[in-house]
Amino acid sequence: MTHVVIIGAYGSAGAAVAGELVEADGIELTLIDNGDPGGGLCILEGCMPSKEVLSAGAHRFQARHDHRLVGDVPEVDLEAVVEQKNDHTRGWAGHRRDSIHSMAERDGVEFVHDTATFVDDHTVRAGGEEYEADYVVVATGSSVNVPDLPGIDEVEFMTSKDVLHATEFPDSGIVMGFGYIGMEMVPYLAEAGGMELTVIEHDDRPIDEADPAFGDEARQIYEDNWDITIPTNCYECELEETADGGVRLHVEFEDGTEDTYEADQLFLFTGRRPTLEGLGLENTSVSAEGDWVRETMQTEDADHVYAVGDVNEKEPILHVAKEQGFTAAENILRQEAGAEPQAYENVHHHVIFSGLGIYPFARVGHNEETAREEGYDIVTATRQASDDGVFKSKDVPEGLSKLVVDAEDGTVLGWQGLHYHADSFAKTMQIVVEMGLDVRDLPDRAYHPTLPENLDGLIRDCVAELDD
Repeated sequence: MTHVVIIGAYGSAGAAVAGELVEADGIELTLIDNGDPGGGLCILEGCMPSKEVLSAGAHRFQARHDHRLVGDVPEVDLEAVVEQKNDHTRGWAGHRRDSIHSMAERDGVEFVHDTATFVDDHTVRAGGEEYEADYVVVATGSSVNVPDLPGIDEVEFMTSKDVLHATEFPDSGIVMGFGYIGMEMVPYLAEAGGMELTVIEHDDRPIDEADPAFGDEARQIYEDNWDITIPTNCYECELEETADGGVRLHVEFEDGTEDTYEADQLFLFTGRRPTLEGLGLENTSVSAEGDWVRETMQTEDADHVYAVGDVNEKEPILHVAKEQGFTAAENILRQEAGAEPQAYENVHHHVIFSGLGIYPFARVGHNEETAREEGYDIVTATRQASDDGVFKSKDVPEGLSKLVVDAEDGTVLGWQGLHYHADSFAKTMQIVVEMGLDVRDLPDRAYHPTLPENLDGLIRDCVAELDD
């Protein structure tokens, strides 16, 4: 029997590995997780509960935003939001736990509810026992990244987890971190919490993975629709507590000028870091420095040790974590069969539920910059949401989309959308991009006048460009 130990079995990546290997012949599994209640970051504190609370803010925004509706704008009952969110997440997390525990009822599978520590390259200690492993899968996820900033220890701050559990908010806030977590949490704080916010942006605009027009549009949407100020090209220098218990942030801009912002509350949405503390990697040959995990999901220093999900720092997204887990499981089986492990090939596919999910950003495949960096000769088409009457008819006229096509053979290389229902468009475009379809072979008419007319326009414009 081949023994595989999975550290972090409740999480999305660890559960994916377990689910693939539990059906394989000749595999003995030890599943370890110290989660309480357990269920994985995404389910308990990440993408699923965040969409739950965003939906409440979205309903209020649309009621407030639509001048055809009269009467007082409803307030968001934060206690009801949190209560419903907790009820749902308990159910989702319970389903995940049940799936792991049901595996442990099989012969050759054991679940250990404890913290795991490496003793050496092939030995893991948990629950007072030592387990000799042929393969170890590290799927310990990530933890909040608290920046090393003068004064950070002197002020109170809230993270995204705190926001998801909060039933009241102060009047004003300063936000550090405007990546995908900040993009999702900021309008919720402004809409559901009624807060005035200052959001620090290090670059010219948010959404690094997008072409510049999308970041500019996102910033405009945020500042036009909520009480949000976004100073750009500046960096945090120092924090201090104000006399009334609030927070003061000193920043410096790229041109050398300085400014100070004050608010009632500091929010840290400054990303996440791998959860490796206490894992005992110092007792092994594995060093978690630099690019320490290969595309096969094996660590650089040990072919039998895999690292999947947030812990490997490749792309901290739920669906990627699961796909990495599937890859790791397949490669363990390949190794056992004497075959070469295969690399995980990821076509960029990512959604940010910006603008309360009313104006989400989605990208599949290349943007214009990455396509040119790869050496493609390209044609592009850009279309404003307001170009299509259906967006206006639904009272969501803001946003844009863009198609990137190989000028040589017409292959669709990528698509970006920042508009109403862009998250739903993304699946269609994932099929187009991953199948390598020629833009000239795509239907350029909608089956009915509806939002995807936006895609039809992009297709027609790119085909015309190719014809020229």
